[in-house]
Amino acid sequence: MKRVLIYYKVFHSWVGGGRFLPLLFIAELQKTCEITLALDTMSDVANGAKLAGIPLDASKLKVVQVMPKREFFRKIDATLPFYRIRQLKKLAKKADVCISTVNMIDFGKPAHHFVYIFKTFGDNAFIDYCRHIPPPKGFPGFKRNLRTFLAEKILRPMLGIRSTRKIIADPRERIYPTSRYVDSVMRGFYGPFTSTVFYPPTAFEVNLSGVERDPLQVNYIGRISEEKRIEDIIRIVELARNSSGSDLKLHIAGQMENTPYAEKLKRIAKEKNWIRFVGMVLGEAKERFLLSGTYAIHAERDETFGIAITEYLKAGSIPVVPDEGGTMEIVDSPALTYHDNEEAAAILTKLLQDEEFRKEQLAHCAKRAEAFTMKAYLENQRLTLEKILEESD
Repeated sequence: MKRVLIYYKVFHSWVGGGRFLPLLFIAELQKTCEITLALDTMSDVANGAKLAGIPLDASKLKVVQVMPKREFFRKIDATLPFYRIRQLKKLAKKADVCISTVNMIDFGKPAHHFVYIFKTFGDNAFIDYCRHIPPPKGFPGFKRNLRTFLAEKILRPMLGIRSTRKIIADPRERIYPTSRYVDSVMRGFYGPFTSTVFYPPTAFEVNLSGVERDPLQVNYIGRISEEKRIEDIIRIVELARNSSGSDLKLHIAGQMENTPYAEKLKRIAKEKNWIRFVGMVLGEAKERFLLSGTYAIHAERDETFGIAITEYLKAGSIPVVPDEGGTMEIVDSPALTYHDNEEAAAILTKLLQDEEFRKEQLAHCAKRAEAFTMKAYLENQRLTLEKILEESD
């Protein structure tokens, strides 16, 4: 029986696609392997698996905390993970296979790294590159370069910690980006590396029936934040309303925090009675919301995957998405991708006015939805993990 070490950070909450990945891996690998789960902080894994509906045998799972228990040392380790890496390396020596479900981590031996939270790994230069921000010039740029040099060339080597760049560049390591888009961005910054695109699990499935679908309702579900470009979504719907003469409505689901951006959106909604904020929707309420609309608009251009897009597809909506990022990859229809707001509005108008076009795109979206069912994910996961285990022989 092979021994597998899986690393994840911490289960703060049991809602969210990222938390399904380690649990689903464990459930599959437990069938044939002995599993050790390394966490930054201890969590109730059994309860988490139960809430997520994942059949996991916690009695056969060894869980180990790899960050220091004292708060002071945890804060230090969060920035310079010397203690954490040392613990992981100790565990890795006893493992036949090492898997990180939260980006690249130094196990001290070749491992498998599944990309998660794309814009938070690597140094500041990579984060700026992802966000299309030019590197700082003058003294700020010099200070950053000096800090990076000291960390990567002196401090980390002294502590025996490999940088993200060194792990990615090592051809023995296996990297699993969440989309072809993520793969291409990483290659643009780090150069060539050994990779296999692995789409994350999308847990949403349609169970309800009889929900009335509004033929003029456009949906958005997700974070209420500037990076989601909700003002652009509003502008797109407004342009389509004007060009089509249809009484389109925009329903926005997500937690409204007390932020200046949220307040700005509320002021806009007061001036436009066709906009409705429905707040956070979970469980059956989320399903009813997704089933109630006919179209969906996404505006973030650098989305690394876009779980919400798979939810639109599985709910039977037609999503219109930017011609950049992972969302374009999910929809996989040039007819539903746009470069600017005017083009997006034109697509939405055509969907409203051209019945044959709408039916063609609806059929295409239904076909794409099949690729993101849990059944399809589990089959791809099984094949991927089988290959990982075979490579360890």
